[in-house]
Amino acid sequence: MPDRTESESRKLLGRLRDTLADESAGQTRLDRITHLIADSMGTEVCSIYLFRDAETLELCATEGLKAEAVHQTRMRVGEGLVGRVARAATPVNTKDAPSERGFRYMPETGEEIYSSFLGVPIQRLGETLGVLVVQSKEERLFSDDAIYALEVVAMVLAEMTELGAFVGEGAALAKPHQQAVLIRGGTGQEGTAEGHVWLHEPRVVITNLVADDPEAERQRLHDAVDRLRVTVDDLLKSVTSTDKDQRDVLETYRMFANSRSWMRRMEEDISRGLSAEAAVEKEQSSAHARMGQVPDPYLRERLHDLDDLSNRLLRILSGQGRDTGAEIPADPILVARNIGPGELLDYGRSLKGVVLEQGSVGSHAAIVARALAIPLVINAARITTEALNGDPILVDGDQGIVHLRPEETVTKAFRDKIAMQAEAQQRYVSLRGLPAEAKCGTVIDLHMNAGLMADLPSLDGSGAQGVGLFRTELQFLVRNTMPRRSELASIYARVLDAAKGKPVVFRTLDIGSDKVLPYMKPNEEPNPALGWRAIRVGLDKPGVMRMQLQALIRAANGRPLTLMFPFVAQLEEFRAARAHVDREIERERALGHPLPSELKVGAMLETPSLAFAPDAFFREVDFISIGGNDLKQFFFAADRENELVRRRYDTLNVSFLTFLQGIVQRCAEHGTPLSFCGEDAGRPVEAVCFAAIGMRALSMRPASIGPVKSLVRRVDLAEAKAVIDEAFGSGAQSVRAAVTDWLARSTA
Repeated sequence: MPDRTESESRKLLGRLRDTLADESAGQTRLDRITHLIADSMGTEVCSIYLFRDAETLELCATEGLKAEAVHQTRMRVGEGLVGRVARAATPVNTKDAPSERGFRYMPETGEEIYSSFLGVPIQRLGETLGVLVVQSKEERLFSDDAIYALEVVAMVLAEMTELGAFVGEGAALAKPHQQAVLIRGGTGQEGTAEGHVWLHEPRVVITNLVADDPEAERQRLHDAVDRLRVTVDDLLKSVTSTDKDQRDVLETYRMFANSRSWMRRMEEDISRGLSAEAAVEKEQSSAHARMGQVPDPYLRERLHDLDDLSNRLLRILSGQGRDTGAEIPADPILVARNIGPGELLDYGRSLKGVVLEQGSVGSHAAIVARALAIPLVINAARITTEALNGDPILVDGDQGIVHLRPEETVTKAFRDKIAMQAEAQQRYVSLRGLPAEAKCGTVIDLHMNAGLMADLPSLDGSGAQGVGLFRTELQFLVRNTMPRRSELASIYARVLDAAKGKPVVFRTLDIGSDKVLPYMKPNEEPNPALGWRAIRVGLDKPGVMRMQLQALIRAANGRPLTLMFPFVAQLEEFRAARAHVDREIERERALGHPLPSELKVGAMLETPSLAFAPDAFFREVDFISIGGNDLKQFFFAADRENELVRRRYDTLNVSFLTFLQGIVQRCAEHGTPLSFCGEDAGRPVEAVCFAAIGMRALSMRPASIGPVKSLVRRVDLAEAKAVIDEAFGSGAQSVRAAVTDWLARSTA
């Protein structure tokens, strides 16, 4: 096939623009486009395949194949050469298609007479919308110029598909952003919410894809890039020397903004006939496509930086800022690719829920969402490209599911679920002032987890007896500089004031692993969850620990103070941390500052090793709190960030309950108070089992206290223990089935 010059490429795009501009129905436009491309590229065949659903491609228009195959020929992703292009999101170019790996013969199309094949993905910002194919009888490889030209046309088709240029006819040509979409992600924070989408980063819509004057477009691009460089330089000047992470990101931005190869590629796209905006988006789509193929997390993050920079450039070129004039809905569900803890806190409790395209169970955003008790779904693939501001949306944080633009039947069922939950919560209100006393007379202390001042109103409303875990790291995570001692002392004092005499257990700074401070240099570790974190950081870098301990002592101001150290793995770590507390107490005494009227220093048992610590540990520690989330992942060697493995291990597994029972017995032998803190404490069935094996204190999110208290008050823990023991002896892997069956009979 002869190479096309840049002017011929512009002619093709110009003819394509004219075809798209006419008033024809969607199918007619598609048919004309295939004829136009085949004619311009000198091929007998041009075909357009679009996705019918997430896994199925459909032939939607063709020049050269049998007309009756349109809307009848379908294939799965990965099936045939077309499916291969769709799966890999990369071109397939062959002079002998039938001999190519994965070739699938489709007799209804009449394509057996065509040897050469070139297929390119129709993609937009990382989302593959379909495949554009040209074929010829003559055996030949298509040139690089031909591949490039077809990719440019495919990019224009993707944008026009997004804008709904081909709607009107055909099952595969439904108007975009109109259909109901179900997206399965992961649970970041439990809970359910109904509302309307509010995009954290509104999408830039490009309408001028093709341009007649390349020189004018190149000048527009240069002017916009100059403005972008100034913006990045100004941002760098505003960053303090301590904000190293933020500075590193902006330095990467500056590197990309001054990249000659980035600029050259966009200029080449403009020379081919694209507008400046379309050229930027083509490069952005290429970066998206590369993201999924790069295993190295550092390189993936750099591609994300390029993606963010492209968005900034598009906003400059198009004049479409973040403030689009849209008003935040009364019931906003925030949708974002990712979001920092400070930005999420700025939205505050006005949000009904949050859906993130990325994120993790232990991310900063998840921590803040839990503190705000906002349902959060993470890893919701394609949500930012699929959702529009104002779209109705249902968020099921319990199942990690998002219903975007749901059908009425789905909405009704979802509202019924929310209504049942609300009704149950109303029933729990009547229990608020009553103890969690089982039928056998055993009383279980129920405490709540917190991390923000905003949590404390829940203390009275939930019926919690105190705060079993106050996460102090949130005050460090949501700012760009290290907080001062006086600031922390003021915050901790307000927490104790708001608790109105109820106990508050302050967990000292738990950073590292997935919680890296914005102003702290991250360590590249092969397995951060098992690395330098929590108490290990505090003991190696004692300055921050001493400052925090001083702030806690001063906040107590003569009142009782309870604190605990996270991630203690052995006795010597606890002794070293306790020695820091003793030194700060003596220092405050020497300064004449009031000391806590009572001081309790505990440890979180989050590693199996601590359960086997010497007896001296159980004698010296004032209390132990089992950190169930970490302990379970280490016990089962199952990363709780990994959806493939984390759900397959049951908390009520016989081996794990036996292990917990051993901890209960050791604490009982030494008179060491014990509590269980974590997601499982707030699940009623699990809570009953913990109580049955001897735990007398549980700490959970405020919304879980009512359901747990309700079930505890309706059971006899001695009977529950007998059911568990019987299941232990039966050879069952988990006691869950036996316990749920017994609960169904005994609480009916």
